[in-house]
Amino acid sequence: MRRISMAILLLLAVWMVSAQDTVRYTGSTLNNSDYHHGQLSPVIGVHNIQVLRASREHPEMADVYGWTYNHGPNIAYWNNTFFIQYLSNPVSEHEAPGQVYLSTSKNGYDWEQPIVLFPPYKVPDGTVKEGVEGVAKNNFSVLHQRVGFYVAPNGKLLTMGYYGICITHEDSPNDGKGIGRAVREIYADGSLGPIHFIRYNKGWNEKNTDYPFYQSSTDKAFVAACDAMLAEPLMMQQWVEEADRDDPLIPLKEQYKAFSYYHLNDGRVVGLWKHALTSISNDGGKTWEYTATRAPGFVTKAAKIWGQKMSDGKFATVYNPSQFRWPLAISLSDDGLEYTNLHLINGEISTMRYGGQFKSYGPQYMRGILEGNGTPPDGKMWLTYSMNKEDIWVSSVPAPALTEATKHAADVFDKMKNGKELDTWNIFSPAWAPVKIEEDQQGKKALVLRDKDPFDYAVAEKVIPASKKLAVEFVINLAQNDHGLLHVELLDAKGNAAIRLMFNNESNFMNKDGYGENRNMVYEPNRDYEVKVMVDVDRNFYEVFVDGERKSGRLCHQKVESVSRIMFRTGERRYYPTIDSPRMQWFDVENSGAIDQEAVYSIKSFKTYETK
Repeated sequence: MRRISMAILLLLAVWMVSAQDTVRYTGSTLNNSDYHHGQLSPVIGVHNIQVLRASREHPEMADVYGWTYNHGPNIAYWNNTFFIQYLSNPVSEHEAPGQVYLSTSKNGYDWEQPIVLFPPYKVPDGTVKEGVEGVAKNNFSVLHQRVGFYVAPNGKLLTMGYYGICITHEDSPNDGKGIGRAVREIYADGSLGPIHFIRYNKGWNEKNTDYPFYQSSTDKAFVAACDAMLAEPLMMQQWVEEADRDDPLIPLKEQYKAFSYYHLNDGRVVGLWKHALTSISNDGGKTWEYTATRAPGFVTKAAKIWGQKMSDGKFATVYNPSQFRWPLAISLSDDGLEYTNLHLINGEISTMRYGGQFKSYGPQYMRGILEGNGTPPDGKMWLTYSMNKEDIWVSSVPAPALTEATKHAADVFDKMKNGKELDTWNIFSPAWAPVKIEEDQQGKKALVLRDKDPFDYAVAEKVIPASKKLAVEFVINLAQNDHGLLHVELLDAKGNAAIRLMFNNESNFMNKDGYGENRNMVYEPNRDYEVKVMVDVDRNFYEVFVDGERKSGRLCHQKVESVSRIMFRTGERRYYPTIDSPRMQWFDVENSGAIDQEAVYSIKSFKTYETK
């Protein structure tokens, strides 16, 4: 009887766990880590924009300092402006000195050069940490925080930075043994208020630190904003990693990392942590229903996961759906609990130009705009993340997040409404290889891809209805024929290329043909070409026409079921890193500071339609 009773209790416990309300993934789409894009189909209209391109050799084009470890960004929207703050170290993670930068943008695309938000902080000589060998001598703090902004009820915008201590490179700044959390105000004119400490770790106070305690400020509105933040359990929960382990302000003291949250329609709060741990709160984050458990069906590892309610009422989680930190993907839900699909946001991995400790490959540590921290007028979900812990990026995701095109393309860019030309295009736009709508000397608009980056490329991609017999037409002008490279690929839903056309640096317009390449024609610079591709995937055959003249007819590069995407890319496709690459890159790439002669490609119109 005892055995039967124990079995019944065990089954009851299992049933209770499985029956509890929890975030879960029930979709059938899975990521394939052998591809940087995971073979996931993209959300239509996602724009990936580089905010900061690190450069040790050209700091004037980067952060002025030339630091190459940049990570952990946070984003807010306030006073008609986007704000991003991020952590930075000279070379490696946990390497002093550390500081926090701030960059701003009015439109999310054009970003100001970053300024120092929280500068390096000298750790007093003789400082020791419990459990860590060594004594501080000429040490500087390493900054660390999981949350960066807070818009207070009185309208003040506060920004935070945590001054941690790393006695050695193996030490951690978020072990609860640092100095304390600093705060300052960002004013409406963009200027910054004085730095104060808002919370000290044990052993630190106003007498032995360099910044005053916030309550000593004569600015009563600033003090009130700080007090309001300290009274918010969900804000305090984001401080858990750096706080004293018994800090009474932290509701849930277990060391789950990188907390994010959103409210369900019934008012409950969903909490998410690294490793896709999750729980639910019925009282605004003061207590949690159950010990955080891994969300069923979710595949992710130690990088962050972000969740939020979108402007169309759907819910989204954004994360790396693999054991690696690529790709950046989104899953959608109607109720905020059951997630049913998986789609691509960013499937590129820029070349890591500068090696360093704990620098992981891929787009990672994503964060969106926290509830209460602003609502951009475009209704999009705006995300920020680091690429390789080196460069800082943003992505805008339309709401609703559509994944299937309902009509073919008919884009004549000069005739399209200003600001709307790229609404249904997906772009990957590095700082040195931007993708934009530009006007030529006659004032005519075109989709322009520029590239002077020897380690990255520009991408513009159009999702179309899946088609077996298809015509693709575009008018293109190439500003050069002696440098640069443009690939035009016809892809299936998983990103497999059926056809690759190439405009190379030897004046040749080429087709990829297995291992080899075949020439269609010699092209001239600064001349418009009308290119037409006719493809029949069932026959595995396509034809290329230029200015109405047939140039070639060949077998497809590889067999696909249908064509659903067309991509323009200013460089060779990347395959590194792979799942077998070393975890960390200790070397700098050769000529890491090089700048290429700029190549410019202007697409004036783009059209697709099914054929018989």
